[in-house]
Amino acid sequence: MAQSSNGHGNNPSKTYGVTGAISLQPATKPEQQLTLSLMEELKRRNIFESPEEARARQVTSQILIPQAAMTEIVLGRLDVLIKQFVINVSISLGMSEAVARDSGGKIFTFGNVIVGSYRLGVHGPGADIDTLCVVPRHITREHFFEVLPSMLNDRPEVTELATVPEAFVPIIKLKFSSIEVDLLFARLALPSIPDSLELIDDTLLKNLDDRCVRSLGGSRVTDEILRLVPDVTVFRDSLRAIKLWAKSRAVYSNVMGFCGGVAWAMCVARVCQLYPNKPAGTIVNRFFAVLSQWNWPSPVLLKPIGPAPPGDQRRIWNPKIYPQDRGHRMPIITPAYPCMCSTHNITKSTAQIMMTEFKRGLAVTDEIATGTKPWSALFDKHDFFTRYRYYLQITASSPNAEIQLKWAGTVEARLRQLVMKVEEVDTVDLAHPFIKGFERESYYLTSEEVRALQVGDVPPDIKGRTRADTEGKEGSGTVYTSSFFIGLLVQPKPAGHTGPRKLDISYPVGEFTRMVKQWEGYAEDSMGIIVRYIKGAQLPDYVFDGEQRPSSSVPSSKAFKRTKTGKAKQATSGMECTSGQATSRIADLATTPTTGQASQPQQQIQQPERSATIKKARASNFLDDHAADKSHTAITPPLSEMKLANQEVDSTSTNHDRELTNNTQHDPSSQLTNVFASVQA
Repeated sequence: MAQSSNGHGNNPSKTYGVTGAISLQPATKPEQQLTLSLMEELKRRNIFESPEEARARQVTSQILIPQAAMTEIVLGRLDVLIKQFVINVSISLGMSEAVARDSGGKIFTFGNVIVGSYRLGVHGPGADIDTLCVVPRHITREHFFEVLPSMLNDRPEVTELATVPEAFVPIIKLKFSSIEVDLLFARLALPSIPDSLELIDDTLLKNLDDRCVRSLGGSRVTDEILRLVPDVTVFRDSLRAIKLWAKSRAVYSNVMGFCGGVAWAMCVARVCQLYPNKPAGTIVNRFFAVLSQWNWPSPVLLKPIGPAPPGDQRRIWNPKIYPQDRGHRMPIITPAYPCMCSTHNITKSTAQIMMTEFKRGLAVTDEIATGTKPWSALFDKHDFFTRYRYYLQITASSPNAEIQLKWAGTVEARLRQLVMKVEEVDTVDLAHPFIKGFERESYYLTSEEVRALQVGDVPPDIKGRTRADTEGKEGSGTVYTSSFFIGLLVQPKPAGHTGPRKLDISYPVGEFTRMVKQWEGYAEDSMGIIVRYIKGAQLPDYVFDGEQRPSSSVPSSKAFKRTKTGKAKQATSGMECTSGQATSRIADLATTPTTGQASQPQQQIQQPERSATIKKARASNFLDDHAADKSHTAITPPLSEMKLANQEVDSTSTNHDRELTNNTQHDPSSQLTNVFASVQA
């Protein structure tokens, strides 16, 4: 058995994790061949970073390349810059330069505590870099967010700099020579930071605030994961495949309510513990088998949750004590103290979506194992934008790039709250958030173009327009937008029901917009937030990533089974939607069918109270658009007056079959059942 890169091999007598292994059998020749074909597929997809890229990033992991001293390369330059930051602050506090260098300038940067995929050794080309800056006790978080950004802005290589001090894990985001970098901050209760310091020591957390502990957690957790897996090489190869799968299937985003990178790593590590002698190809198949049968909310644990160090009363994940912990749907617990749930963001809908993807992954990898499908089938692109008939589009906008970076980040960070509120609407079965937003910089010439851009549309005249096309022209300008999407699975029309159904999302939309506007940096005159309800045929072209828009307006979707009955359902798309708070009846508007279409039923449109001019414009726009069978967009005020777009109405009333994902059954072994029982005990 190959020696693992963390210094330990696969000891047949050793127990990994909180239970015994499911299988101790060594890899068979077919499993080895399966793994070779998996590695070939990953290489074809350019998952492995080349030595040239590794040197350019100055990654110092001994497993990848030797440590180098090329300070002109990105991380080398950042290292020098951060050291100088500590020296500058120390001197400003009255220290001599010599004392500042000796006691305050010894910091850990990428060389020791690089976190995330780099620390785990599974980064690929173009991956962003998570870097933790560890400083002595006289350097504060305020220094980090007030002094360091100005130093970074003085560097010509730095662009798109944004500070997020109020985040759960405070962070500075930037691009350094076009490479995305996330800078985290941690201050230790030490007068100096020696080069020999190891962050795995739990006593270092004593007297630290929670935000510093969370910042340190990334490095401590990844180090502990590497220590707890039977074979680091197998773990890394397996994790590369799972990360590619999760991104391809659009289930890779902690902020949107799915698993993030560390959570996926812990799941892979747990499967490696259960099959300590199997190669990566088998681990990937067993990953889907184990997680699709996991007895949620039993936690995924890599080791027993231990007690707090003496004198430290920090909270540890414990559903027996904390009601909030009992509410976690798919708890995956970090192995380093203080043990936390890395998946507290998972919602009812995202849990259901991931379980469906686990079952799909199991079915596909079973076929791969029998030779009936290639590995590429596992990584087929998601079908999010053709899966649903109805969507919510949330667009944040502003006239300034720097403002937009912060504003869009604020909206994105709170989008999960909207998902959870929409989930509770009676007529909604599932609210599926897409894992990323779509950012655009557009140039307008008229107020009408501004309004279209604010709601997330890009009119044909604007698509190819450059700044030079509008520069110096009266009434021209720039709008920066970030659009996010939530797919809605709506309950079918009840038997015997006639006329449009009502989908009232005014409360969740109102609560969400109030929440984002409570952000301390919100400015009414420069930031806009618009939520609109659209059907799949109204989705903007840019969500298809340059691919041809599907010709049919009826989604060929793989939706989800009801958790109780498991029966297929049929949805009716005749829908009346209210997405604003204050509403008033405008009129009964009948659509005009296009050639070859059946006549559509009347729609009763609920609108917020607006001026007569705006209401007339909305009604006219609605009639004109539907007469041409086009989507309609809200007429909204300019940036200085932007308010919530309170409703969008879908007028079609055809039925469509909701094709359900095949819940392939995989008989659980008695060993796996014992794993669940042991965890619950």
